[in-house]
Amino acid sequence: IKQDSLAFLFPSQQCFGIIFSFFQATPKPELINFLRCHNNYFLPNAATSNNHDIGFQLSKSPSLNSYFAKLSSILSTMSPPVSTAGPIAKKPRTTGTTKKNENDEIPVPEITQLDYVSLTSHADAFGVDPIPISWGHPDPLVRGPVICTVRHSSQRNAIGAHSGSYCIYTGLAVAAGKLNPDYVPNLKLTSPVFNIGPHKSWTDPKKIASIDPFGHIVTEAYAGYLDKGFDIRPTIAVTKAHIDLPETREAVKSGRLVPDGKILLPTGQSIVSKAAVEPVWYLPEIARRFGCTETVLRQSIFRMTNGMYPELITRPDIKIFLPPIGGLTIYIWGDPDTIPDDDIELTCRVHDECNGSDVFGSDICTCRPYLTHAIEECIKTAQRGGCGIVIYYRKEGRSLGEVTKYLVYNTRKRQEGGDSAENYFACTEKVAGVQDTRFQALMPDPLHFLGVKKIHNFISMSDMKYNAIVSTGIEIVNRVEIPKELVPDDAQVEITAKVFHGYNAGEAYKGIDENELKKTKGREYGYDQNTKKNLVE
Repeated sequence: IKQDSLAFLFPSQQCFGIIFSFFQATPKPELINFLRCHNNYFLPNAATSNNHDIGFQLSKSPSLNSYFAKLSSILSTMSPPVSTAGPIAKKPRTTGTTKKNENDEIPVPEITQLDYVSLTSHADAFGVDPIPISWGHPDPLVRGPVICTVRHSSQRNAIGAHSGSYCIYTGLAVAAGKLNPDYVPNLKLTSPVFNIGPHKSWTDPKKIASIDPFGHIVTEAYAGYLDKGFDIRPTIAVTKAHIDLPETREAVKSGRLVPDGKILLPTGQSIVSKAAVEPVWYLPEIARRFGCTETVLRQSIFRMTNGMYPELITRPDIKIFLPPIGGLTIYIWGDPDTIPDDDIELTCRVHDECNGSDVFGSDICTCRPYLTHAIEECIKTAQRGGCGIVIYYRKEGRSLGEVTKYLVYNTRKRQEGGDSAENYFACTEKVAGVQDTRFQALMPDPLHFLGVKKIHNFISMSDMKYNAIVSTGIEIVNRVEIPKELVPDDAQVEITAKVFHGYNAGEAYKGIDENELKKTKGREYGYDQNTKKNLVE
């Protein structure tokens, strides 16, 4: 077998068919070998009538000896040209189907046929030629586009899929016959409705490594790629909206907020600019922030997702990962252009999702009251000529999930002595094995995406969030605690435990000591009595 005259993709013993593309003096431009088999099904378009193309069926689970015997038998009928060239090298980007036009540096896209699945088990597999990414480069064309769609498997430069956890629903749509897997979105009218960046922070991986700073300007920055047929998806969408909250309407009615017709309407609606952001991780920097090697990071994610992403292990050449997690939304009151100016007042809250409180008003925590208070402060700041920002992360239950959170609630209420501030964090650790998996190391990235340098009013008591933000070079002037009158009765356990263990107390919560910690109790639900009653019935 002369490697300079025959290129092939090695099947494992479980494979049942393979295609060889045989050439003579000059390699065919379209030379890519696809493994086209599944169980005993051999795709009919695998073999061609060309004299130099051969398709054959292997018997089920053949031994390697029988495989090589059949391979040798077929090859013996062929007469490849003699060549003194060395072993075939990885396909260069400047030849074949990826030949560049003379007037630009953008390669021609290779469109993957979706009637088979191509697995790349290592970086040097034939036909694997990912578009380079130079994370942190200020020029988006030099940085390179993030390509994580199914149409360009050989040129894909990211592991994972778009839309985070919702990518599974895309698969369901294809399976149900509701979505054509070849469909490419029409992005003509999707460009941002207001400008963000570029900012100097975009070029520093230590400040942005969990989102793509060019993710909202795909149609502008990578127009050349799109014109040539590349399927490149935005990972950030920028738009505007009216926000209508009952708390804001109540604030207008009580006189705490005064409509100005620009930021706040007489109806109580506030006008915001907003951006939805999908996570895009640059793995080397993510590993650095978590104090581990990139290899350990890859292995840990691979293990704890039950091997969901084998390319984390087999493709160390791909440094970008689109994880199957929730993203974040940025809400802005006032002029976004003022955000980088540290002389203009900026109010900010970074909020982690709490469906029970934020949406349904559960009173076991302070999440919704603190969120709506922050929105009120953002509106006031914008009316003073400044800007207000709320960043809403999908980190339900401290990123442990809502099921785990509810299990913790049950543990808190059923423990001996009832729900207590003293055992608040211990209950979470008993159920989940850890108190918190939000790990705020990635949290400041959207602030740097917006160009934030100074926060005048930080609407948060969290020491972890404060430390994470200031450690990246953003100055925080004032830390604003939640007013005591906004804390629900059953949330006294939470606020007391958090202040005692390091949350910023401010003036409102001074004096919380060990005695206060021990005596603060939550509502009793009578779980055990109800359980016994149901069993008797």
